[in-house]
Amino acid sequence: MDTGIFQKKIDIGGVTTRNNVFMAPLAGYTDAPFRAMVVSLGAGLTVTEMVSCKGLCYGSEKTEELLSITSGETPSCAQIFGNDPEIMLRAALLPALQKFDIIDVNMGCPVPKLYKNGEGSALLNQPKLAEKIVQTLSKSGKPITVKMRIGVTENAYVTREFAKRMEGAGAKMITVHGRVRDAYYAGEPNCAEIAAAVSAVKIPVIANGGIFTVEQGKKMMNETGAAGIMIARGGMMDPRLFCDFSGVPRPAFLPLITKQINDLFAVYPEGFAAAYFRKQFSAYLHGVKGARRIRERLFRAVTKQELLTLAKEVDFEDKTESISTALDF
Repeated sequence: MDTGIFQKKIDIGGVTTRNNVFMAPLAGYTDAPFRAMVVSLGAGLTVTEMVSCKGLCYGSEKTEELLSITSGETPSCAQIFGNDPEIMLRAALLPALQKFDIIDVNMGCPVPKLYKNGEGSALLNQPKLAEKIVQTLSKSGKPITVKMRIGVTENAYVTREFAKRMEGAGAKMITVHGRVRDAYYAGEPNCAEIAAAVSAVKIPVIANGGIFTVEQGKKMMNETGAAGIMIARGGMMDPRLFCDFSGVPRPAFLPLITKQINDLFAVYPEGFAAAYFRKQFSAYLHGVKGARRIRERLFRAVTKQELLTLAKEVDFEDKTESISTALDF
């Protein structure tokens, strides 16, 4: 299958990506070793899981741990969330964020805690505040990008106008998740609304939602006219999905995650690394025969050796269903 449309580089305020197939920021998954892995498999850009600007400003050690970075991750992008422009700028000027090439602002997360705090997708209700955030963050000297949804409730879409406002405020790229906040991750993404953003702005628009195969990626590109795509749960369940887009040969899964486990424990404290990888390992088990039994053992594993031993016992290549049966972020 011709995958030439996925080999295009994108300019983000002077920072050039490797190609136009990106890995989405996912809380609990897109740590530094995971991002390094998907880069090696052909991802054009990776993004940290979202970090709290208030947490950074107040010296949260856990927040800073999420901003580890590997030497091969170029370009690099950190995603932040908040609703106070000045605090967000203070965070962006800290060394923890200044080491990244790009800063992305989360304006799409649907979880109740953020929404009630006026963060994430709640900013879709406050376009003037969202503009102020981007304008203020642009003083950091970094290209600022935005990840948004098409609205909060169905048939009350804000896509076109919100995208125009973000461009006007100085955003260098917009990623549009083609679902409303109330839908969370259910249902088909609305390609027409993503296309509305594409037609409204001159900066690159990346399409996100429901992409588990090259065929689905092509369909998304064709129906939206987007400059590229962002993959979420598909990459989370099998990072080798990026190989199908990039042309990098698919490696065997066991050596891949063995390296990931070793890298994770080299970067983070043992307790943090074990808890983090148990969640990732569980995602890799989607569709694997006997997954429930394996997960029971997995969540009792607390050391690197226990995780390595369990990984050797799993046949990751023998899956009973495709990752395309899962909902995407």
